Amino acid sequence: MLRRTRTAKVYTEPATDDESDDMTGQQKGDSEELEEWLPNSNEGKTKVRAKPRGTDETGEKKKVTKRVAKPKEPKPKAERKPRAPRVPKVKKGKTNTKPQTEDAVLPKPELQQHVAVKEERLSINLSSNNAGEIPEECPSSSQHFPKVKKEEPNDSFTFDEPAQKKQKTTNSAQGRPIKLKSGNPCVEDLQMNWDPIQVLAEKSGVEQWVCANIVQLFQEENTIPFMVRYRKELINHMDADAVRDVQLTLEELRSVAKKSRSVSQTLKKEGVLTSELEMALKNCTTADEIDHVYAPYKKGSKLSKARRAKELGLEPVALALLQEPQKLDLQSSIQPDTKGLSTLDEVATGVQEILADMIAKDKETLTYVQSLCDRSSVTIHSSVSKTALKEQQPQQGNQKSKPKDIAKFSLYTDFTCDVQRIQHHQTLAINRGENLKILTVKVNIPDRVKNDFCRWCINVRWRPQGFARPELMAILKNSVEESFKRFIVPFLSRGYRTKLTVSAEKESIAMFVRNLRQRLLMCPVRGRVIMGVDPGFHHGCKIAILSPTSQILHTDVAYLHGPAKHKEAEKLRHLMFKHSCQTIVIGNGKACRETEAFFTDLIKQHFFKPIDVSYCITDEAGASIYSVSPEAVKEMPDMDPNLRSAVSIGRRVQDPLAELIKIDPKHIGIGTYQHDVSQSLLRAALDGVVQECVSFVGVDINICSETLMRHIAGLNAGRARSIMEWKEKNGPFLNREQLKLVKGLGPKSFQQCAGFIRINPETVRSSVCSGVNEELPLKQTAEKKKVKGSGSTSNQFNPLDQTCIHPESYSIALRFLSQIGGSLDQIGSAALRQSIESSVKSRGLDVLAKSLDTTPETLQLTVDGLTQPPGFDIRQDFEQADFKREIVSMNDLHDGMVVTGRVTNTALFGAFVDIGVGRSGLIPKRFITPDKLPVDQRQRSLALGPGERVEVRVINVDLQRNRITLDLIRILR
Repeated sequence: MLRRTRTAKVYTEPATDDESDDMTGQQKGDSEELEEWLPNSNEGKTKVRAKPRGTDETGEKKKVTKRVAKPKEPKPKAERKPRAPRVPKVKKGKTNTKPQTEDAVLPKPELQQHVAVKEERLSINLSSNNAGEIPEECPSSSQHFPKVKKEEPNDSFTFDEPAQKKQKTTNSAQGRPIKLKSGNPCVEDLQMNWDPIQVLAEKSGVEQWVCANIVQLFQEENTIPFMVRYRKELINHMDADAVRDVQLTLEELRSVAKKSRSVSQTLKKEGVLTSELEMALKNCTTADEIDHVYAPYKKGSKLSKARRAKELGLEPVALALLQEPQKLDLQSSIQPDTKGLSTLDEVATGVQEILADMIAKDKETLTYVQSLCDRSSVTIHSSVSKTALKEQQPQQGNQKSKPKDIAKFSLYTDFTCDVQRIQHHQTLAINRGENLKILTVKVNIPDRVKNDFCRWCINVRWRPQGFARPELMAILKNSVEESFKRFIVPFLSRGYRTKLTVSAEKESIAMFVRNLRQRLLMCPVRGRVIMGVDPGFHHGCKIAILSPTSQILHTDVAYLHGPAKHKEAEKLRHLMFKHSCQTIVIGNGKACRETEAFFTDLIKQHFFKPIDVSYCITDEAGASIYSVSPEAVKEMPDMDPNLRSAVSIGRRVQDPLAELIKIDPKHIGIGTYQHDVSQSLLRAALDGVVQECVSFVGVDINICSETLMRHIAGLNAGRARSIMEWKEKNGPFLNREQLKLVKGLGPKSFQQCAGFIRINPETVRSSVCSGVNEELPLKQTAEKKKVKGSGSTSNQFNPLDQTCIHPESYSIALRFLSQIGGSLDQIGSAALRQSIESSVKSRGLDVLAKSLDTTPETLQLTVDGLTQPPGFDIRQDFEQADFKREIVSMNDLHDGMVVTGRVTNTALFGAFVDIGVGRSGLIPKRFITPDKLPVDQRQRSLALGPGERVEVRVINVDLQRNRITLDLIRILR
């Protein structure tokens, strides 16, 4: 509560009765979304301090040391006793060369005694000994680093709640802090008045030492897959999504710093850059704050009223109203021949505009009004726009115009929701309607906020330092109200809209990323001859028969829905007998249901006997686009594009990862609102997920395609091409060390990619037996080694090259094997697994790691690599395509019926499930509750995703609209 002193000129206004004073617990929890607005120092307090010595009339001070302010809870007070003048303390040998200025333009010492608040700047001098400094590198953070915050497991997932702002790290604190090198461009290039590491930690919700490590690792050009697998102890066991969020936040801070410098240079060229304005720009931590500061000075915009008043010389008058109101005489400023000063009203209006501009740009004022909003119920409202209504009226009889579009947004034609409770998909839908000029969107700020804000400004922050006559108080009151209406409300509205949009875009992209990851990591169907079918009516069904290694055995076109379908069936049976094909893969495009019914009838009639035939439906999204792409032309040059689609459909089941990476992720048919989010962020996130999936699965360097290879961490299109050229010239790679001999593959690239590349001895032998001269590669390797001048490279196969163990840990693996009495030829065997488990159980992983002079994380990865069988694939734990022999339709469904299905796509409002009736049903988000999810999937990032098998109950079947509503019962495993 604000304590108000009874004075003759205290402005008060009653608050509205319908506004509650307290916010609910849910609102308090949700208010964390806006915590970047909370003040970092002296929150809500006014410090009384006299003007220090050495301050001139412009407000510039002598060089003093920047100090770190300690954050406090906001407790605004109306009046405090003045302190004696305080002289800034200066540390020996460490002074700051940058002048410190006030955020508000309040240059007079008398005014500073009551209302000036000094913002203590955070130093980014990494060599100084301040609170944001990262300690020296040490063996264990648990002993040498300040206590790490413990995180509780997050088991409170529901689709109904907004996503958590903070990325939770695990409760293990194994990371080792890295001391940032001086001269690190990641940090010093920002040149802002805040500590980048501290702000990064606040915005991402990750501990400071972890943020410092991540920044350092990115500066050293490490990739996310490499960091997540081989540098776990440095990033506190964060997953790839969490590390990517930190990376995106870091990029945002860099862009803010870049924009701040750009605006400063622009203002400097125009000759309007002052020290106060420059400091205000350097204090900004978001692009919206920069836009707010820069708005009055933008080129092309009209000169603001405040700037025109300043040019007329009214700024000293406005300052005098705050500092010495008892001596102010507005009559003396009247100049009858000057426009804007000819009357007393014009002078008062000019003073009012200057004060309104000062109030709107004051950092403490903005912080206070934001805190008021956080404690109030701010809502967002959408309604039909006037433009849409006008276009609708003359075209009422035309069903093809606007009325249909407005109907799509029927849920939002009169929609109101609290900004802290609105769902992400609702935000994106409102934005889409606004972009189409169908909806009008407005942020409503309660009247109570305005009333409390005006009282605080007039009685506390901008209170005159002396007796002010009623006419002067009226000017101040009008200035506050004008500032709130014209500047602060639009600023707050833009801020809320931006934060809601950014949050919704991030969640939409995160959903897209999860869907793509689960689609790419679906378990491959190995060891089967497959018939891929691209269904069609008039142009026939395109057929492609593929070998177990995805080689094309036969292609053809079959007209399964014409008068000669019996003849075509005989042709298909002959092909399946000839190639021993038992599996049919049908694309889910046009004519899918008819093609499925055709094969189902044949299977029921035992038409393919003695072959036991089954089929599955797979998503063919993107197959047509891929069939005409340069990669498809290069891979299948003499084949009709329609037949290429059938090949792609079949390969999607044989090896989903290898086939789907050939297609732009946006065309795979997963995710929602992909056209309403930032395309650059979406592209970067999807590319990162593809790289993670390819890297974590691992690739056999001697048989993988160039397209697959370029997605390995540390490689790109050029390096992948160089590797292929080296293989063509020298034969198969015999070990990982030979990668160092490839042109363009330096030490850093080798470090990043080596752990994800496999050397399988069987593929090496098959390559040699297929006609490659084994002696030639060895000779050429030796010659290339001399030219490159690298260290000795053996031509012998190393069993560790077929594991996930990184070459930098080979010595650890050998010493560990020596300790337990194992050998390299036992890798993956049951005997070695039993020996390792016994040793770890008896001595403990930490003790073993210490004896080997390594970290427990590295030793655990070594244990995994030694115990996994040769050819181990992490995708074997993921779901496989469903194969069936019969068909059902929507007419067979009824309310309450329990069926099983597979998730095909997830959205921000629910999950789509294929239950085998030709139309996916929707599980609304309200039915996806924690009690129905396994414990390890109750976090938002691990919720339902494509490929998961679920048991559902039919709630409603709408045959007219072709919709099925389902309720989740459980996830099948």
